[in-house]
Formats: sequence, C-alpha cells, structure tokens
Amino acid sequence: MPSVNHASDPQDAEFLLEHPNAQSIHALKDQTKADFGDFLVVSPYAFQPHLLDLRTLEYSQNLLARALTLLKPVRTDYATAPYHESFNWASVIDHLRFLNEEAGHFWSWQHFYIVVFRSQVPPTTNRVELGELDEKAHAEATQSGGLLKYWFGKPDENGRNLATCIWRKQEDARPGSIGPGHKAATRATSSMYTEWKIERLAIVIEDGVSKWSIVPWEDFTDQES
Repeated sequence: MPSVNHASDPQDAEFLLEHPNAQSIHALKDQTKADFGDFLVVSPYAFQPHLLDLRTLEYSQNLLARALTLLKPVRTDYATAPYHESFNWASVIDHLRFLNEEAGHFWSWQHFYIVVFRSQVPPTTNRVELGELDEKAHAEATQSGGLLKYWFGKPDENGRNLATCIWRKQEDARPGSIGPGHKAATRATSSMYTEWKIERLAIVIEDGVSKWSIVPWEDFTDQES
C-alpha cells in the first residue's frame, strides 16, 4: 500500500477512560506533526506504544486516519451536547476529500464504528490512578489494531466529560477491550465515576466522499440487515 505522508453496562467496554490530567496530556499534541514514518499520532499520547501503524490499514482507512488528526471540539459543552454537533466533522471530511483527490484514489462507500463515553467524575476520584488506567487501556487498544482515533476532553465544572474512539470496524473494538489493562479500567468504573453512558454510532462516508452522516449504530445495522 502506498504511504499517505457519533447508560450501558461498563462490562461491555469498547471505550477508554478519559485521562484526568487533560491539560498536561493535551500539551503532547504539539508533537503530532512530527515525522514518525509509518506511524501516526492519533491520540493525546504522542509516543509508543500509542502510535497507529499505518501499514496495518487499507488505503482508505489510512486516509481517514490522517484526516481525523484534525478532529477537535467546536463547542464547550461537548460533554453533554449531541455528538455530531460537538466536533468539526465537516472540516475532517473536507480534508479527507482533499487527501482522496490528491492521491487519485476512488473512495467507495464505507462505514466506521464510533464509541462515545460520557461520564461524570466526582472530586474524590484519584485522577492520577484514573489517568494511568486510561493510558494502559489505550496502549492495549492500539496494539490490537484498528483504532483510528482516540480523543478525550477536560472535565467541566460539574466533572462531566466525553471521550471517543473511532474504529475501523466494530469487530476491532472487541479484542481491544479484553486485555488486562482494559479490564482493570472497567472494574474501576463504578468506583471512579458518579455516572457513565456509552453511545455507539456509525459514520457513513459515501462514494467519492460526496456525502457523510453520523447515525446511531443500531439504526445503521437495521438498515444493513
């Protein structure tokens, strides 16, 4: 392959716990433009073993992963706002279209799997421990393959936050959530969060990146069946 340089039981854990030390971790984003060759920074963790190996992806997935490096919130209440209105998805898709056209690639209709983890962290939670759990879980998810993007925000004044994963496909999310680090993070959910909720979505990108939509996963799978 050529190099192209949108409340569930926590036991069903296809998400990653958001890192509480968001301010310091987000500073690592300054490194995302560094040249890692076949590896891409796709999360707040700009170092191994957290980098996406582009060689494991099909060409279209490679393009989307690169476009997703632009993903950022466009409103301050993203923790509670509708997911599809909370990020600069139009800009991401515009960049994907640009990359696709620049490469002379034909983009065929595809869908990708999104997991959204909304939470509320009480003041009593050990933020350092929570951050360590998140980092280990992310490393495992990255090594299992197919995680194209991981983003988390900073808790608001009420401790509410949002974290999101964009996966190549739903099947990739399951092996990424069964490692010891992820299981430890899942066990800690009930004690470290006041509440949590998981949303499962699909982003559908049509031929030629001409149109796109974010829909509930269950609606998408109903249409497919």
